[in-house]
Amino acid sequence: MLCLSFEGTAHTCAVAIVNAKKQISADQRDQYTTEKGGIIPNEAAAHHKKLFPELLKKALLEAKVKSSEIDLIAYSRGPGLPPCLHETLNFTKYLANELKIPVVGVNHSVAHLTSAELLYSVKNPIYVYAAGPNTQIISLEGKRFRIMGEVLSIGVGNALDKFAREVGLGFPGGPKVEQLAKNGKYVELPYVVKGMDIELSGIITKAIDLHKKGVVVEDLCFSLQETMFAMLTEVTERALAHTQKNEVVLVGGVAANKRLCEMLDIMCRERDAKFYAVPLKYSGDQAVMIAWQGIKQFNAGDQIHFEKLDMNPLWRTDQVEVIW
Repeated sequence: MLCLSFEGTAHTCAVAIVNAKKQISADQRDQYTTEKGGIIPNEAAAHHKKLFPELLKKALLEAKVKSSEIDLIAYSRGPGLPPCLHETLNFTKYLANELKIPVVGVNHSVAHLTSAELLYSVKNPIYVYAAGPNTQIISLEGKRFRIMGEVLSIGVGNALDKFAREVGLGFPGGPKVEQLAKNGKYVELPYVVKGMDIELSGIITKAIDLHKKGVVVEDLCFSLQETMFAMLTEVTERALAHTQKNEVVLVGGVAANKRLCEMLDIMCRERDAKFYAVPLKYSGDQAVMIAWQGIKQFNAGDQIHFEKLDMNPLWRTDQVEVIW
């Protein structure tokens, strides 16, 4: 089975072709960026509208297949920015109408979780989902991904991007913060853990205020990472203790951050648990994970009739029934 997939929930427009044996035949992507400021939804959507046809052509050439050889279409149905999701849905409708093949709508966040299966032999881990708008500690229990802890306001990726935007680093800000942090030293910032949840809005406000008062950006980048990642590590350790599991998987765009990986790895080794981080190539938004999750759902009997194709900008991870 060959699955053609489309990802377009936020800044990344991507097309991939993957088969049921986990073989990646094509992986094409293009990211919307800015020199200053953050992501502008309408501009990102226009970027996707322009790039989808081009990336599709490149994907078919890379995979050396014709569109008539595709068996299934999977698309990122949500959650995400409505303008971006709208363009992804429109392109999916166009191609589904042309090819007359089954279509599966994929929860972007769930696809991040199951992407670990493409690379590792994980069984039943605690997931640390650290992305732009989403930061959650997740455990699969029964037929649902249960949210054991999460951010109360802004996700860790968006928090780093917001700080970067305010101090003039541009978008995406996470990689730039990580780089500058290498030359910084610790400055005290708010550390807020409430049960299994964490709060990041106050720490960003404080960091921006300190920058305005003259604290160098390198010190703030270092301190933001150390403080926010310590919060995440604390609640992850508590989730491991509660569930008595012995695996932790870090997924989402912030999984590319080496310092976060280091802190979680140290914690896991101290608890005799295994730590896995989805590597940079597949930790951020891309269509490979959408294809793999689409194959899993289709094999379990899930698909959407053409007239019911839609999008769901607020689709939470724990609203998805795990039927595969």
